Amino acid sequence: MSLTAHWFLPTYGDGRQLVGGGHGVGVGSAGGVRPASIGYLTQVARAAEQVGFSGALTPTGAWCEDAWLTTAMLVGETERLKFLVAFRPGFVSPTLAAQMAATYQRHSGGRLLLNVVTGGEPSEQRAYGDFLDKDARYRRSGEFLEVVRALWRGEEVDLHGEHVQVEGAHLDRLPDPVPPLYFGGSSPAALQVAAEHVDVYLTWGEPPAQVAEKIAAVRVLAAKHGRNVRFGIRLHVITRDTSEQAWAHAESLLAAIDPATIERVQAGLARSESEGQRRMRALHGGSTASLEVSPNLWAGVGLVRGGAGTALVGSHGEVADRIAEYHALGIDEFVLSGHPHLEEAWWVGEGVLPILQRRGLWQPPGGANLAPAPSRTVPFAAAR
Repeated sequence: MSLTAHWFLPTYGDGRQLVGGGHGVGVGSAGGVRPASIGYLTQVARAAEQVGFSGALTPTGAWCEDAWLTTAMLVGETERLKFLVAFRPGFVSPTLAAQMAATYQRHSGGRLLLNVVTGGEPSEQRAYGDFLDKDARYRRSGEFLEVVRALWRGEEVDLHGEHVQVEGAHLDRLPDPVPPLYFGGSSPAALQVAAEHVDVYLTWGEPPAQVAEKIAAVRVLAAKHGRNVRFGIRLHVITRDTSEQAWAHAESLLAAIDPATIERVQAGLARSESEGQRRMRALHGGSTASLEVSPNLWAGVGLVRGGAGTALVGSHGEVADRIAEYHALGIDEFVLSGHPHLEEAWWVGEGVLPILQRRGLWQPPGGANLAPAPSRTVPFAAAR
């Protein structure tokens, strides 16, 4: 099965240095940003579309612009790019969410993908009026998705659950196609929700052995419910013509970070309830001493950014090798990003995707109008 490549929309701003944010981290923790205007996000989306990405993840939270509204504005500025809209099920009723998705599909021509985010930061959840604890939030997510799935099947739904109550819920117009559901989380409660309800389980970029363990765990749980789940991974990328150039750029990003910023950000992330965030922090321990935690996997991003904190760093060939390695484990969808997102989309699209295509691992999405892949072999240095 060919892999699918997605990009990322920095709706909190962008820049040539690492931009902090997410999981309680203030935006701009590591340098200035390019404003997340519709004009700039359109440039990123169009670049991603032109080089062959299938979709673009848009984050959710107080630290960024609203994903539903922003991507709805970008639909008219793009032609085929799909939008992986992150949203939190506790902030809107399941009936309204199902209706919003159906409307989005009709007006966008079926370009909606949905990323369900349960939420791991109590202070931010409370700011939105959500006072449930972590386990209760996951139980609510399960009930929420149960209602949404039934509505999309055209059923009339009555549910008097622990956290979700609806009576006589139905949709007059169903989404076509039904948007696939993406979902991430590393706790046992998260894995259970994924196994029961979602189409694609997303993990952050951990070393391959740890990713393999997660895949195996979700597969076992999904099999108990008679389901198959696809798998995806969220990674940053620093790719250049040579390995030396890529690592030099990573080092320049690291050198631009004030140690006091790292200390402040890590203190904030230590308060996170997210098991995935704990696993990200464990990769670097708040130290800059040893950040290559697996071949070509660099944990430097997580020093100043919440959420996905690792990057694939190397020549185009090395990055393609690592993507192929994750794909062999069972990862079919890759949600990638880089700083700045506009320029790095071109580095990946012109350097890495053609290699994956020549290896038979990736094909441009239907409707993509791409320049022919270069016939020459992209040079890269020996692995570090």
